[in-house]
Amino acid sequence: MSSSPAAPARPRRRKGEGQWALGYREPLNANEQSKKDDNPLNVRARIENIYAHRGFESIDGGDLRGRFRWWGLYTQRKAGIDGGKTATLEPEELDDSYFMMRVRIDGGQLSLEQLRAIADVSVDFGRGSADVTDRQNIQFHWIDVRDVPTIWQRLESVGLSTQEACGDCPRVIMGSPVAGVSADELIDGRPAIDAIESRYIGDQAFSNLPRKFKTAISGHPGHDVVPQINDVAFVGAVHPEHGPGFDVWVGGGLSTNPHLALRLGAWVPLDEVPEVWEGVVSIFRDYGYRRLRSRARLKFLVQDWGIEKFREVLETKYLGRPLVDLDAPPVPDTPVDHVGVHRQVDGRFYVGAATTVGRISGPLLQRLADVVEAHGSARVALTPMQKIVVLDVEEDRVESLVAALAELGLHARPSQWRQHTMACTGIEYCKLAIVNTKDRAAALIDELEQRVPELDTPITVNVNGCPNSCARIQTADIGLKGQLVLNEDGQQVEGFQVHLGGALGLDAGFGRKLRAHKVTGDELPDYVEKLSRTYLANREDGESFAAWVARADEEVLR
Repeated sequence: MSSSPAAPARPRRRKGEGQWALGYREPLNANEQSKKDDNPLNVRARIENIYAHRGFESIDGGDLRGRFRWWGLYTQRKAGIDGGKTATLEPEELDDSYFMMRVRIDGGQLSLEQLRAIADVSVDFGRGSADVTDRQNIQFHWIDVRDVPTIWQRLESVGLSTQEACGDCPRVIMGSPVAGVSADELIDGRPAIDAIESRYIGDQAFSNLPRKFKTAISGHPGHDVVPQINDVAFVGAVHPEHGPGFDVWVGGGLSTNPHLALRLGAWVPLDEVPEVWEGVVSIFRDYGYRRLRSRARLKFLVQDWGIEKFREVLETKYLGRPLVDLDAPPVPDTPVDHVGVHRQVDGRFYVGAATTVGRISGPLLQRLADVVEAHGSARVALTPMQKIVVLDVEEDRVESLVAALAELGLHARPSQWRQHTMACTGIEYCKLAIVNTKDRAAALIDELEQRVPELDTPITVNVNGCPNSCARIQTADIGLKGQLVLNEDGQQVEGFQVHLGGALGLDAGFGRKLRAHKVTGDELPDYVEKLSRTYLANREDGESFAAWVARADEEVLR
C-alpha cells in the first residue's frame, strides 16, 4: 500500500513589526492601543477641567500611567519601597500620589526671568526639589495634580513648557549651551531649534511615534550635545564649497541595547535643518517598529536597513531631492562640558560650573538668579553633563562670580571627580530604579576627593539606578548599573554591575562588563580608589583611562 507524499509545510506567515507604511496599523500592544484611543496631547484638557479639581483618585489609569507623560508628568515612586520590589509590584503599588514634572528647555539656555520662574515653582509646589538632567531639562518632584494648571500658567508666561517633555514623541531638542557666544562655534544652531520647536512640538502629526525621539543640534565642534547617542543629531561641519552647516547622524541610543549613531554622509545648511529633521522623524513614525516596545526605537530600524537605505528613503520619499555629500568632519577626543572660564566671541566670558550630580534645589536657583544678576548677566544655560553655565560676564566680574558660585556649591574649578561624575534620579523618586544613585554618587565624590586628590585627568563615573542607562553608563570610563547583590554575609544589598572603558568622541565605544563582577554600594569608594590608583601607576604617557582599560588584564580591573 503506497502512501502519498506529505504535503509541503505551509510557510509560516511572518509577523509584521507594526510599521504603518507597510500596512500594519492595528494596535499591537497596550501603549499603541492607548495612543489610538485618544491622542495623548488631549489629556491636558482633562487635567485642567477634571483632575485638578477632583484630585489624584479621580485620574483614569490610562491617563495616569500613559498620556500624562506627553505633558511631562510621571507618578513618582512611593516612599519606603525597596529595590527588591521594583520588578515584582504592580504599577499602582509603586505609584505615589505625587508627580515628577519635567520642564523642556529646548537649546538649554534660560533667561533670568525663566530661571526665577523655575525656582519659584520648585519652592511653591515642589518642596524645593529641582534636578538638572543630562537632557538639559529641569525636573521637579512632589507635584500635586491640583497645582498643575497653575504651574503651567507660570511656566508658559515666560516661554517655557512641559509639552512633550516625555512620551512617544519628539522630546527636548538639545542645543549647545554656548550657542551664539562660543569663540569656537562653527555655526549657531539656535534658529533651527526654534523653528523645530515652534512648527512641530505639539503637532499631532508627530505626537504618536513608536517610542521617544531624541534630537541634538549644535554648531560647536566639541560634540557638546553628545550627538552619538541621539536618534538624530545635527553636528556643526564646514563643507569645502558651501561653508558652515551640519553633518547629520541618525540611530543613536543607549538603554539595554546600545547603538552609536551613524553618519548619513550628508551636509545640511542651517535653513534646511527643520525640513530634514521632519523627514527623519517621519520615517520613524511611518516605518518604526510598533509591535514590541523593546524594538521600537529608531536605532533598530537604522541597524536593519543600513545607513545607505535610510538616506535613500529620506531623499526619495520625504525630501524629494538628494542631499549634499560630506566627508567625515573632525571628531573631538571627548565631548566638551564647558566647565571653567572661557572667553566669548564678543570679548566677554562664560563660566561653567559643576553641580553635584545634577542635584540642586529651588532655593539654590533663586540665589543663583540673584548672583547672576548681581554680576551683570541676564542668562544661564544647562548642559547635557548636568552642569550650569553663566553667560555674558564682563572680565572684571569673573573671579567674583566664580567665588559666589562656589558658595552655592557650584564649582567652576572642580576636582576631576566632581566634574566628571553624574547620576540618574535613582530609587528616591523613580519607579524603575533599584538603588539610590544621587546620594551614593555624592558621597563617592566626597570620598574620592579626599582619597585620590592627585587625579589629573578625567575619569568619568556614571551612576545609574537600573538597566535603562539614563545616566549613560555604557559610555563612561566607569559605568555603574544599579542592582541588588550579595555582601560577604550573604545578605542582599544595594550594589552595581561595573562597565569599564566606555567613551564618546573620537574613540567612541561601549564599556566592557567584567564577568560576574559586582560591587556593593559600601565597597564602591574602595573599588574606585583602587582602580584609579592602578591606572595612575600603570598608564603610559598621555594614555586615557579607556585606552588603559582596553589593554589591562581583567584581574587588574576587579
